[in-house]
Amino acid sequence: MNAVTIGLDVATAGVRALAVAADGRVLGSASVRLPEPRRSRPGFSEQDAASWWPAAREVLRAVTGQVRAPVGAVAIAATSGTIVAVDEAGAPAGPALMYDDRRGAEYNAKAGELGEARWRALGLTVSPTAALGRIAWLHEHFPRAHGIRHTPDLLAGRLTGTPVATDWSHALKSGYDPLTGQWPHEVFDGLGVPESWLPEVVAPSTVLGEVSAEAAAATGLPRGCPVVSGMTDGCAGQLAAGAVRPGQFVGILGTTYVLKGVTEELVADPSGAMYSHRHPDGWWLPGGASNTGGESVSGTPGLADLDEAAARRGPSTVVAYPLRREGERFPFATSDARGFVAGEPEDEVDLHRARLEGVAFVERLALEHLAELGVAVSGPLFAAGGGSRSALWTKIRATVTGMDITVSPNAETGYGAALLAAGGLLAGGITEACERIPAPAAVVTPDPAEQDALDESYHRFLAELRERGYLP
Repeated sequence: MNAVTIGLDVATAGVRALAVAADGRVLGSASVRLPEPRRSRPGFSEQDAASWWPAAREVLRAVTGQVRAPVGAVAIAATSGTIVAVDEAGAPAGPALMYDDRRGAEYNAKAGELGEARWRALGLTVSPTAALGRIAWLHEHFPRAHGIRHTPDLLAGRLTGTPVATDWSHALKSGYDPLTGQWPHEVFDGLGVPESWLPEVVAPSTVLGEVSAEAAAATGLPRGCPVVSGMTDGCAGQLAAGAVRPGQFVGILGTTYVLKGVTEELVADPSGAMYSHRHPDGWWLPGGASNTGGESVSGTPGLADLDEAAARRGPSTVVAYPLRREGERFPFATSDARGFVAGEPEDEVDLHRARLEGVAFVERLALEHLAELGVAVSGPLFAAGGGSRSALWTKIRATVTGMDITVSPNAETGYGAALLAAGGLLAGGITEACERIPAPAAVVTPDPAEQDALDESYHRFLAELRERGYLP
């Protein structure tokens, strides 16, 4: 299979399309902005769902115009937990309720009780912003609607001209149980939501249908082109980074730090700091997100100069936990966590280096948390996100964790969606599609000269966390 595939990334702020060749080369891209979510009242976060299709149509038309080879398939990835009530024809019956909308919080609290045993088996906590509760809210406030759809379901339906199934990745926060392969009927029965309101669920990388003549004319996609089910933005980004088989993990250093990977079996985390999506091939995708990350140095002037000076200086004389907000989610979960600097930094360079090391300490603690749960992480560790462009930070991460690190060149949602589209055409599915992509040549190795000093600082870091009650 040598066809070009297209991945569509529907984010909060905009829609982006990427055309990817079978060997992994990006052949074209296009993006367009979406209207800002409306937050007219506390807890409300909504967007005009009718804006998604014109934006998707525009970027697909643009990217197909950049590609000379025939397009073999298309898949869609979007934010996790964004839903919309639809009418009998499958069109939006109201605004989309975004992933951070809290108007279903009361229903989610009840859902947590109704499905307690199910959530425990999955290692999940039903949060106040889970889409599950918003489904019940929509059913109560849009009684004439005929069900709900996630963002990709709505757009894939426009491409095929008929209603399509959802995938079990986008459906996870809507309550779908990937362990038993069913919606939690006892929960929705208790909330008064009929089964007819819930879409059919299939594995990611499943062919949902074909592009209709009308959609082909609007987008430039070939008529009959397969439309393939995608995954949430985080999962698609993980696959794009290279963490595809059991034991492979990626540390994504963006505004926050996220660790995601693959295990053969479901690993339930009693602490609630980590939860799992399901891999398209039936494995599991455990992951967790810290509140630390690139945010710790964002807004700092002269970052490149600070990196250069900090690289010459060597390990910091102080220990920092560079948390800018209240509370931590991963690798430990506590609402009263606060950032700190233990010691008096010599100057701005020393403090900058301490912040970089602090995030690396969080990464090592996260990997040790996985080990305590029985999860084996094979090397190299993949790295993605804006922070991974810092050569110094990547070298510090390698030295602190003791692992070789490979920086992934195309770790973005649209790229992962294009790989999922390719997986729908291959007998080996998404795993085969990802393994056709050549591995990045550059590997960052630990620095033996700094290993002892950073190891000592890491144990000081743990002692500080324990002293504050963040760790047992």
